[in-house]
Amino acid sequence: MSRRTQAAVVLGVLAVIPARALAHHSAAMFDEKKTITVEGEVREFQLTNPHSWLLVDVKDKDGKVTTWGFEAEGPSTLARAGIRPSDFKAGTRLTITGNPMKDGRPAAIWVSAVRADGKAFNPRAGFVVR
Repeated sequence: MSRRTQAAVVLGVLAVIPARALAHHSAAMFDEKKTITVEGEVREFQLTNPHSWLLVDVKDKDGKVTTWGFEAEGPSTLARAGIRPSDFKAGTRLTITGNPMKDGRPAAIWVSAVRADGKAFNPRAGFVVR
């Protein structure tokens, strides 16, 4: 393979990688111009890479339970924000706010949460600003 061909292949690969990375981390499915706030009980806190999920069971006025999923960043970002798995054990009561999905499904980007004991959590506080 000639140097010119090798250079073209390398440049082609480098051009594709950022596009794929941006596509993976897209938040296009969420409406960042809207917020929703629900009260409920933690079902599960999935502290995983690349995104964590806080699943919250929310009862409507008729007693029907809907599980809402709130997406957040990975474990290291949440740790920098002071958020630990023990903060959201199953059964923990809270009020949580997020940017909802555009299609109406019960999911959102996690913006803030306040437990029943009054402790507040901001998952975005873990981003490093330089």
